[in-house]
Amino acid sequence: MRKKLGGLLLTVMMVGLLAACGQTGTNEAGYISGDGRTQEIPVAERSEPIELVGETLDGKPFDLAVTRGKVTVLNVWWTGCAPCRKEMPMLQAAYEELGDEVAFVGINTRDASAAQGQAFERHYGVEYPSVYSPDGAAVLALKGSLAPRAIPATAILDPEGRVAALIRGEIPSARTLDELITSAGKE
Repeated sequence: MRKKLGGLLLTVMMVGLLAACGQTGTNEAGYISGDGRTQEIPVAERSEPIELVGETLDGKPFDLAVTRGKVTVLNVWWTGCAPCRKEMPMLQAAYEELGDEVAFVGINTRDASAAQGQAFERHYGVEYPSVYSPDGAAVLALKGSLAPRAIPATAILDPEGRVAALIRGEIPSARTLDELITSAGKE
């Protein structure tokens, strides 16, 4: 009897712990959706510039180094991610508003074909480039900052290309995005 009660207690505790994970655990689609929490990294604690080279959804070579000198918004997304679909219009609006002042780059991960990602971008009117990384390898450029399976996730890089801020999960608001971009541009 004591053994059964101990097993039942352990089961109840495990269910409680799993429920407490909420949105930050791996869901049925196999990706981790964060809670939108933001983290700013003080200048003195920023790591080396992010190195990311790849191919865009339209097959063109891409090197993140071309964005040096500007604050860069690096957004990880996938067409099967509901929070990605929700935040994409906000990212496009920010891109249109900030013009040449800030670089925007997507990392399309998990899509079976570049055509899938291109259709998504056409649907949302996305005009900035996205690196196509179906295996998620491009996200490894952010190792130590973001979990490789975290979608959506946004890293805001300072003009030197270092991670200045992170949003784990859906971007909470346009104001949050704007404040993090502004802060990343300050030295």
